[in-house]
Amino acid sequence: MVSPIAHAAESFIVDNIQVKGLQRTPIGTVYNYLPIKVGEEFNSEQSGKAIRALFDTGFFKDVLIEKQGNTLVVRVQEYPSIAKVIFEGNDDLKTEELNKALQTVGLSEGKVFNPQTLDKVEQELKRQYFSQGKYSVKIDTKVSNLTRNRVGIHIDISEGQAAKIKQINIVGHQSFEADELLKNFELSTTNLLSFYTKDDQYAKQKLSADLERLTSFYLDRGYLKFRIESSQISMTPNKKEMYVTVNIKEGNVFTLSKVKLAGNLIVNPEELIKLMQVGPGEIFSRKNATATSKNISDRLGDEGYIFSNVNMIPDINEELKTVEMTFFVDPGKRVYVRKVNISGNNKTRDEVLRREMRQMESSWASTKKIERSKARLSRLGYFESVDVETPPVVGAADQIDVNYSVVEKASGNLSAGVGFSQTSGFIINANVSQDNIFGSGKRINLAFNNSDVSTQYQFGYYDPYFTLDGVSMGYDIGYRARDAENANISRYSTDVFNSSLNFGLPLNENDRLRFNIDFRHTKLKTSTNSSTEILDFVKENGNKYLTLSLSIGWTHDTLNRAIFPTSGGQQRFSALATIPGSDLEYYKINYKQQHFFALSKDFTLRLNAELAYGDGYGGTKGLPFFEHFFAGGTRSIRGFDDNTLGPRDSRDDPFGGSGKIVGNAELLFPVPFFTDLHSVRLGAFFDAGTVSKGFKVGDMRYSVGLSGEWLSPFGALSISIAKPLNSSDNDEEKMFQFSFGSGF
Repeated sequence: MVSPIAHAAESFIVDNIQVKGLQRTPIGTVYNYLPIKVGEEFNSEQSGKAIRALFDTGFFKDVLIEKQGNTLVVRVQEYPSIAKVIFEGNDDLKTEELNKALQTVGLSEGKVFNPQTLDKVEQELKRQYFSQGKYSVKIDTKVSNLTRNRVGIHIDISEGQAAKIKQINIVGHQSFEADELLKNFELSTTNLLSFYTKDDQYAKQKLSADLERLTSFYLDRGYLKFRIESSQISMTPNKKEMYVTVNIKEGNVFTLSKVKLAGNLIVNPEELIKLMQVGPGEIFSRKNATATSKNISDRLGDEGYIFSNVNMIPDINEELKTVEMTFFVDPGKRVYVRKVNISGNNKTRDEVLRREMRQMESSWASTKKIERSKARLSRLGYFESVDVETPPVVGAADQIDVNYSVVEKASGNLSAGVGFSQTSGFIINANVSQDNIFGSGKRINLAFNNSDVSTQYQFGYYDPYFTLDGVSMGYDIGYRARDAENANISRYSTDVFNSSLNFGLPLNENDRLRFNIDFRHTKLKTSTNSSTEILDFVKENGNKYLTLSLSIGWTHDTLNRAIFPTSGGQQRFSALATIPGSDLEYYKINYKQQHFFALSKDFTLRLNAELAYGDGYGGTKGLPFFEHFFAGGTRSIRGFDDNTLGPRDSRDDPFGGSGKIVGNAELLFPVPFFTDLHSVRLGAFFDAGTVSKGFKVGDMRYSVGLSGEWLSPFGALSISIAKPLNSSDNDEEKMFQFSFGSGF
């Protein structure tokens, strides 16, 4: 017989405990929470304790304790589990963000559902939206019963419009105008670009960041005692507009009376003094002081003290408004590298990666060398990502391991495609390449390209480590037939067979010399429409030429990445000359430079310049016309038709020149509303340049315009809309230009 336990008179010795009604909760959980065990005396007082203990677990919505003989029967009814949480209407906040927020209040898929948490759910969701300025948000939650004691939770969100900032007031400023201070704020009142930047929408995180920038503004200008006393947010009754008020106290300007180094300096103090960006008599700047600490810490890191601390200790004289700054150096222990481990290279041989290492095992750890090794691995082009960790060695306070983990990508490429260029017309290409053949780091390439301008076959081989010292070796064999008339040049065509051998010599981490030997057989074809200059050249030199040329090149590369870089630069210089006795004797010199300046997170300034000159020597008068330089088009001076700038021949066709100068300045920025910044971008540019026999300022051509670049899955696309600023009657303008299917 089963009866509920009602009063103390029904106490008994428990011979057995049975739990009924469990579906998901382990029976051991109930036994652990019950305050009674088999063999103990049980009464109504313990019954109340037992019921409360089981309720407190949060697993059960009903608990009943009964007596069956000397058996204690515990009947429970579990709360349902959450099978699914569905959000609707959340555009500004992603579902992943909302799920993460709800986990903090105990609601997520698979957990027990307690109806009491719904109020917490609504409050947490509102808190998330309030932090984004969405104060008119509405939350509607519905719970649906499902089979097997489960529920589905449907959360319908009406986000509403974000409150717009009507005015930002800074109270207490005396030394600076409010407009100057507000330039440091990301938040702003509504302006022409607010639809894109959303800077007029209040967000708590943005205001916190703005207040930190305001603090830095003052501390970097000597206001050592500056503080933000309060910030208030007030809202109009309709919750559509906000007023932000920031109360500040500027304090006085402090100057540095003395700057000292103290502690265990490790390296020569004279060397550390050169790294200091602060000095006596200067206005105190937290930015410069922090940079000084970092410079000293980085320098110690190069000596193996990678866990060093450089503490700034200011001694403030309130009366004189001066600061005596001491940089106290605590180098800690010198740390050595026990092992350099590399993982994830399933295809690439270990030796290919080891030769890129600048941090050696059993030597002291160097922050610079560890990061440089990571950069060299990334620039190989074999990996999607490269990460590094430096865990301490257990039981050894002065040792670390350096662990590089790589994620390999396909280094081979088999491609065929069709493209179009306004210069070359339709382009058909096929390319078989392997940048890391058999995991050796060597590269082979077999290519075929065909267009209205040229047909090309090419085979190449390259070994970046022909010697252990990093001397590279490569060779190329190829054939190219070119119809110059279809490239907006004079009326002739050439058939060229070539073979070349090249060697590369590393000078340091960023500089490299390249030597090239090139054997070339050129057959020149003319027609009845060829110009006088071409026919005279053939009359004097024939139409078949064997040349052997030698060239030397220098490259300095500090770009942060190969595609769409945002910082660093690249310089290239090359000089080529055919050897005496070749059918044609000439030389060519070329210098290119480009540099990228990161103006902000989204804006990059690109500056580019190119200078080139060539001439004949010995028995060849002038630079052969088919070696001339050309300008105009998407990759030089936009707004002018490809290859059309400069001198013209007797038939008024572009003839090119022996000298070339080109300069470009371009402001690069992302496409509005696009999140992919690594494959598409826009630019506003100014181009200048000319091609001639001698450089004359009057021959320079200028243009301005807008550009776009997209690394699409089907090939690279570049477009430009440009307006020439000083074209002449002979210039061929082309406002809209594009190229598809060729690299940038």
